Amino acid sequence: MGMLKLAAGVAAGYVIGAWAGRDKYEKIAATARKVSAHPTVVQTQAKAKALISEKAAEVRPEPATPAYTPPAPMSRTAPAPRVPVVAEPPR
Repeated sequence: MGMLKLAAGVAAGYVIGAWAGRDKYEKIAATARKVSAHPTVVQTQAKAKALISEKAAEVRPEPATPAYTPPAPMSRTAPAPRVPVVAEPPR
C-alpha cells in the first residue's frame, strides 16, 4: 500500500510539473536564488551556523569510557584448559 501511494505521488508531481512547464519552473528557481542571495538571509544563515556551532560545543559530551575494543578471537589450536584431578582417598 505504501509503494502505491508513493507511485501515485510521483505520478501526480510529474503531471503537475509538466502542466506548469519550464517557464514556471524558471520563475520559481529565479525567485529561490534571489531570496537565498539576499543580504538579510545570508546574515541570518551565518548567525544560525555560529549559534549551532557554539551550542554543539557546549553539549558535546566527553566520552566516559574509552572506546570498546572486542577481545581477540580464541585460537582453535590452543590447548583446552586443564582441570585439576582429585585422587580418591585410599580405603
